[in-house]
Amino acid sequence: MRLIKLDPLMDFDPSMLLRSPGDILLNDHLRPRTVSLAWLARRTGISASTLRQITKGERRINAEFALRLASVMEPTPAYWLVLQARYDLATVGTKRDARRRIK
Repeated sequence: MRLIKLDPLMDFDPSMLLRSPGDILLNDHLRPRTVSLAWLARRTGISASTLRQITKGERRINAEFALRLASVMEPTPAYWLVLQARYDLATVGTKRDARRRIK
């Protein structure tokens, strides 16, 4: 197993449009390959309803899902987890900032 070297100052360009990992899964990986959620469900063992929730942003990609997605698609499990972490950090930060403004 190779270790991933992470830069402690690693950050993302705030000018980039924030998209959920599910949106990226659907629009950047499935649609261009004309792959259906049903096909992905059969290949990964993740139910189609769960995949639908992920693509709608109603459910997070966890480590198990990341491993399953990576087993049938190009991106690594770390790719999916980093996308999810970036999305979570941005959305939680936005909600926290909004609560501070209200007080």
